[in-house]
Amino acid sequence: MQGKLNLNWDRVAKARESAKNIAVDAQNFIDLHTTVSVERTICRLLGIDGIDEFEVPLPNVVVDHISEKGNIGLGAAQYIGNAMVETGMSPQEVAEAVAKKELDLTKINWHDAFEIKLAIDKVAVENVEKIRVNREKRESFLDTHGDKSGPYLYVIVATGNIYEDVTQAVAAAKQGADVIAVIRTTGQSLLDFVPYGATTEGFGGTMATQENFKIMREALDKVGEEEGRYIRLCNYCSGLCMPEIAAMGAFERLDVMLNDALYGILFRDINMKRTMVDQYFSRIINGFAGVIINTGEDNYLTTADAVEEAHTVLASQFINEQFALFAGLPEEQMGLGHAFEIDPNVENGFLLELSQAQMAREIFPKAPLKYMPPTKFMTGNIFKGHVQDALFNMVTIMTGQKLHLLGMMTEAIHTPLMSDRALSIENARYIFNNMKDLGDEITYKPNGIITNRAEEVLNKATDLLEVIEGEGIFTTLEKGIFAGIKRPADGGKGLSGVFKKEEAYFNPFIKLMHGGMN
Repeated sequence: MQGKLNLNWDRVAKARESAKNIAVDAQNFIDLHTTVSVERTICRLLGIDGIDEFEVPLPNVVVDHISEKGNIGLGAAQYIGNAMVETGMSPQEVAEAVAKKELDLTKINWHDAFEIKLAIDKVAVENVEKIRVNREKRESFLDTHGDKSGPYLYVIVATGNIYEDVTQAVAAAKQGADVIAVIRTTGQSLLDFVPYGATTEGFGGTMATQENFKIMREALDKVGEEEGRYIRLCNYCSGLCMPEIAAMGAFERLDVMLNDALYGILFRDINMKRTMVDQYFSRIINGFAGVIINTGEDNYLTTADAVEEAHTVLASQFINEQFALFAGLPEEQMGLGHAFEIDPNVENGFLLELSQAQMAREIFPKAPLKYMPPTKFMTGNIFKGHVQDALFNMVTIMTGQKLHLLGMMTEAIHTPLMSDRALSIENARYIFNNMKDLGDEITYKPNGIITNRAEEVLNKATDLLEVIEGEGIFTTLEKGIFAGIKRPADGGKGLSGVFKKEEAYFNPFIKLMHGGMN
């Protein structure tokens, strides 16, 4: 592959090889461990749902019960399957009996491993089929109405009230939005359980619950039928319940999920060992469900300088790509992230932004790249902000970005009004139409600012990946190489929920889902 930037493809290959070795090293740890969130996800995928009399989710009830009285290293599937063989109950009935203290999973007769797996596999196959059917519904809708060839216009709703979110989402869809992201309420990523039911209160966003997913999915399907196009739904598959939210999204046909391997470690101080194990299973689920994941490299530039630290964004993209491949998630579902965050006072900053975006496009040609708008240097001057967003829109159309999160001129002032969203959509559609084929019409000067910048960033990223390859991802995170944030390997939230697998451990869903629909 040549490309416009005349990149050194030997360096790209070296960077990718280093990233693969980094992922192999982490995968060795992942394969030996499980977490409470992985086990709760297995419960959910077996059909366990609902809450007990104290409003504790039943997956938590079951996994806490096993952790306290048994050996969670054997896996929840072992205990639930054994109870199914012993009692003839379904997984849901088993969970309800545990919640009522009518059944102790650790004290009933232990049955033959073959019988246990047979009982579990029957239910697992049935529920995986539900997810497969959901994916086929999405594909059928796209076959009927077609899909958009250019960038997806991606907008946010974040009122805290799911019903008000629906009102705003429907309005945005009618104004031209292609992806609706329901921002998750502040702090939910630190909850070690998933709230239950429809919710009407939240700060900075709305609770991510399966019922909320269902409500928004139904609303977007309805407006999509009216508009004659498919409207994608996005939420946040991260934090202490990362794989659980992936499972809920798969059941309710979400299309896009924020699902980064490093974000929770860096920006929410979630333990790195916990996150590494959780991201693997969550990506297996997302891969099978046909969900496009969004990675969070754009967040690095909120704490680090976008000019000086651009190579860390590229290095992280390489690492996220490899973690996703290990989970069987295809390149076509990797919404690798980056952002338009260079200080607008930097001379030729637009050229540097263009270089970074074009480089990502050339290095990851199949990925539906997620491009984030300027936020760090929005000042409250709405006129300048609208121009900043226009420049961002120009880079997107010139470099073929796919998931285009619309910038809002009131970014630094308040949660956007519906009118602000309408203006942002109008701005993007105007530029995307008038500059539709500009990217195909232009080339970049050899040894010019744009090409030299790309070479510099690629070389620094390759060198950094070589260092990380030598030290390992855990040591790298301890040293604060990404985003300038240091995290201890045995610190952060959630470490107590990480367990070594016993020899008899099994997770039926990995073999059923790994590798997507193949």
